[in-house]
Amino acid sequence: MLTSPTMEKLKELKLSGMVKALEEQAASKSYNKLSFEERLGYLVDNEKLIRDNKRTANRIRQAKLKQQACIEDIDIKAQRGLDRSLILSLAKCQWIKEHHDIIITGLTGVGKTYIACALAHRACLEGYKTMYKRLPRLIEELSIAKADGTYSKLLE
Repeated sequence: MLTSPTMEKLKELKLSGMVKALEEQAASKSYNKLSFEERLGYLVDNEKLIRDNKRTANRIRQAKLKQQACIEDIDIKAQRGLDRSLILSLAKCQWIKEHHDIIITGLTGVGKTYIACALAHRACLEGYKTMYKRLPRLIEELSIAKADGTYSKLLE
């Protein structure tokens, strides 16, 4: 079978994950032992994985997070006043499914931004779109949107 026309068609269809997996299969003799269905399954799995990773990366990029943060790196010590079970519960993103909000308060420098960015990052990993905004900027944008008629679009 000529793989070059097949590769070109896959590229034309924007199936870059399948192209990469097919190139990997062509370079390695170990795939010859697999059945057609197993090899095809590998191609499809690779395409889905690459698309999922791209979607996640796009969500993280569009969130415009102020810091690169993740839940696992939050320092949960007794002196900071953070409740370990609460942070772990929030990391499951159940609060999003239940349409609840989170307000993070505290003194300057205690890590409010980091926690917000870590929760937003986790939400992106779970498939939710997020956006980082400080309250003064959000209020300003909401008032401008109300005035120019783009309020409903901004809320989306």
